[in-house]
Amino acid sequence: MTTNDLPPLGKPAQRALAGAGYSRLGQFTEVSGAEIAGLHGMGPKALYRIRRALAARGQSFADEEESGDRIVDAVFSSTTRLAAAIRAGEVSATDVLEAHLAQIEKHNSVLNAIVTMDARRARERAQEADEALARGEVWGPLHGVPYTLKDAHATEGMRTTTGFPPLDHTPQEDGAVAARLKAAGGILIGKTNVAMMLGDPAQSSNPIFGHTSNPWNLGCTPGGSGGGAAAALASGMTPFEVGTDLAGSIRIPAHFCGLFGLKPTENRTSSAGLIPGLPPPRSVRIMSCIGPMARNVEDLSLLYPIIAGPDGRDTEVQPVPVEDAPDLEPEELRIAYAPTFPGLPVAAEIRGAIEGLAQQFKTLGATVEEATLPDLDFNQDLSSAGDLIGMVLGAFQPEEDKPPATLAQYLEALDRRDQSMVAWEEFFESWDVLLCPASMVTAFSHRETGSPLRVDGQEVAYWLVNAHATLFNYTGHPAVVLPYTEDRNGLPIGVQVVGKRWDESRLLGVAYALSQVTGKFQRPPGY
Repeated sequence: MTTNDLPPLGKPAQRALAGAGYSRLGQFTEVSGAEIAGLHGMGPKALYRIRRALAARGQSFADEEESGDRIVDAVFSSTTRLAAAIRAGEVSATDVLEAHLAQIEKHNSVLNAIVTMDARRARERAQEADEALARGEVWGPLHGVPYTLKDAHATEGMRTTTGFPPLDHTPQEDGAVAARLKAAGGILIGKTNVAMMLGDPAQSSNPIFGHTSNPWNLGCTPGGSGGGAAAALASGMTPFEVGTDLAGSIRIPAHFCGLFGLKPTENRTSSAGLIPGLPPPRSVRIMSCIGPMARNVEDLSLLYPIIAGPDGRDTEVQPVPVEDAPDLEPEELRIAYAPTFPGLPVAAEIRGAIEGLAQQFKTLGATVEEATLPDLDFNQDLSSAGDLIGMVLGAFQPEEDKPPATLAQYLEALDRRDQSMVAWEEFFESWDVLLCPASMVTAFSHRETGSPLRVDGQEVAYWLVNAHATLFNYTGHPAVVLPYTEDRNGLPIGVQVVGKRWDESRLLGVAYALSQVTGKFQRPPGY
């Protein structure tokens, strides 16, 4: 490695290396990744510190060729790295775009992840981005970075459908997300497939575009409702995405496809322009969130502030400051973990992953305990979440045999929700985060929505697939999913990390610390 021009390692990492016999920084910078990875005698805490130091320098044990001063693969480089390289003139926006268009041409016909394209306008904007840089102009933190958007965001001049034929149209203006990403300098390539009307948390299929497949196994689902976003991101067709999450639709695709995803606190991001084409008034005003999906935590931390905060159109978004994520050492962390919640099934491999990660951080010096959970009926909370959504939708689309809920019934439901929110807030007074499953299963084979799933050989109701995620839509708490390991079939297993409301900065700081153990994004075979 040629890394002598990079920032020096921190003192904790240098001390750890000195203890292993590498007393001089020069020795370390010439050691191969394989040799470093073999230094198991250093102990887990020392190895953790070195991983952190390497990550800050753009390196890792597993991939010493990708040094911090050059891009190895424009398609799979992070959003953060691509943006910096374009601004520095190391690569042009046009070249980065063309690399992604080539990846789309190569893989999209099989995955069916990107369903609408506008390469012509993307190429024009990439050229404009390069010309602007030549004049010394920088549009924003995403200057020249291409991306796709879930086909539920309004995009000016680009077809938007939400997978539902009556809503198939071309918006005349951008929604909040598309407008902010454009203002930050991003270049929209196209739109990604969704479940019809975002109605399935585990599969992405609709009568306009059909179903999307998982890059890890084409016979399996990439999740829903934004499975197209996850499949495009995991296969290198886009460097980031912005999903929506009413019942796990960011976190389940991240879990199924080996990605990183953030569901922010409720009312952190504007939903203006979400599911465009529906006549007013807006019905779903609770539990739904918009958040970034990416291939590392740093990119979540880059993208989240761009889309967070009031926009003048969604009056319920709170003006809570977005702070930088803190740099945390394991000894500073208070981690509770729950292999599952009472009454909710989960596969043994997922349960084992949660327990294993918790024990790793206990070894590293974190305060770690199996959670004493709030005194709640979790199945009742799930039922109440469904009831609330049914109430708001039923007000405009009442069922034939069931009258719409009264205002008193709705307010009573909100009161029950308040009680659960307060119980979890009290829990997070004692803990930084809760580690728990993102779903009861890993990616499963394509099937009819609603047909039963199997968990360790037992038949389980389909709609429990998002139970572990929906609990925190119900309470509004922020949650990150990190890829961690694989199941016996080679499919990704993610972990869900839940934090205190309105404190995404600390949640992302903890997520970054955890990611030094869970590991970085892994490409699916063949990509």
